[in-house]
Amino acid sequence: MAGPKHPRHYDEAFKRQIVQSCESGKPSREIRAEYDIAHSTLHRWVQGIRNSGSTRAADNRTPERNEPVGPGRRNRQSEMEVDVSEQAAPVFARK
Repeated sequence: MAGPKHPRHYDEAFKRQIVQSCESGKPSREIRAEYDIAHSTLHRWVQGIRNSGSTRAADNRTPERNEPVGPGRRNRQSEMEVDVSEQAAPVFARK
């Protein structure tokens, strides 16, 4: 059963076959009905192969988006805190 907790997983070759049939002129509605694929899934595969030649999400992200979320976010937050304290230092020094 496919769902948020049990997503389907497809092989790269299968995805390329589906995209090839879509680009050869077969209506996407027929492809989605035949293979029981969501519109957004088919669209994401087509866009991924057109943009980078791959359907893998990591291949289609920018380098900044591929950086680990935790350390990058903490680093940016620390930089913002330093900027704020540098701007506030002259204000507090006057008092």
